[in-house]
Amino acid sequence: MYLPSHFAAADPEALHQLVRAHPLGALVTHGEQGLDANHLPFEFDAGEGEHGVLRAHVARNNPLWQEVKEGDEVLVIFKAVDGYVSPSWYPSKQAHHQQVPTWNYAVVHAHGRIRVRDDARFVRRLLASLTRVHEAAEPAPWKMADAPRDYIEAMVQAVVGIEIAVSQLVGKFKLSQNKEEGDRLGAIDALQERGHGALAEAMQRGPSR
Repeated sequence: MYLPSHFAAADPEALHQLVRAHPLGALVTHGEQGLDANHLPFEFDAGEGEHGVLRAHVARNNPLWQEVKEGDEVLVIFKAVDGYVSPSWYPSKQAHHQQVPTWNYAVVHAHGRIRVRDDARFVRRLLASLTRVHEAAEPAPWKMADAPRDYIEAMVQAVVGIEIAVSQLVGKFKLSQNKEEGDRLGAIDALQERGHGALAEAMQRGPSR
């Protein structure tokens, strides 16, 4: 990934926060059939290993788990907010017209090595953990025990776990931090007026928070 220094996000906690807040990652692999990408919800354990561990599951019918080899290098891409930025939103454009359109975004690339976990105990524990996280905000959170045991066991057998030992996390937060303060604030105001509050807030926070 092309990464100018002014767009680099170096704070590990900021990278961890993006991954947890936007857990649907694009897992990029390269097997005998060439490049492949699968979009999976990941669990991220930052406290395990040097840079953390990512865990997910795929359908048993998905050839991914049979095509990758133990220890293959893989890439997982996590994307947060993004959006178009018009040069007309910069006050300086009115003075010298030396501005062009751009696209702002925040992403984290997780590099690591993959391991297949065709293990019902691993899968059951992972599914329970993901469920607890994503059901937490519900008035009456669903839990695996709500479904018949034989049904849950059939679902567990229908998927295969994967685990990725992260070797490097690379963050790129392209949030107009290379612009003059007045132009950056002008873009933030324009985004808020147009209903793009999440991107405006990310630009206000900046790449280190």
